Amino acid sequence: MMKRSLEALAREQLEKAAAASSGRAAHTVYGGHEHVLRQTLIAMTAGTELSEHDNPGEATVQVLQGRVTLRAGDVSWDGRRDDLLVVPQALHSLEAIKDSVVLMTVAKLP
Repeated sequence: MMKRSLEALAREQLEKAAAASSGRAAHTVYGGHEHVLRQTLIAMTAGTELSEHDNPGEATVQVLQGRVTLRAGDVSWDGRRDDLLVVPQALHSLEAIKDSVVLMTVAKLP
């Protein structure tokens, strides 16, 4: 069994994001290429965006800190602390409105 403090990891990654030229940092909490399920903690400074990309499977974004906007085409969803956003099966992007940390969970489709 493995136990991790998401709060401590979020703090660490937000510090790394603030120091990075890209304004973001990420850490795989669970899974990887050999697993179906993958959970990644992503920290982004205000104004930073993960540009439009495809979804590799079913995915959710849980907002741990801050405020984000998930966009797919002309539709957008705002997420705040403790919100869970279901990522659509379409090209989408994620923007940090405030300094933010999210937990992205992906179950890869075969």
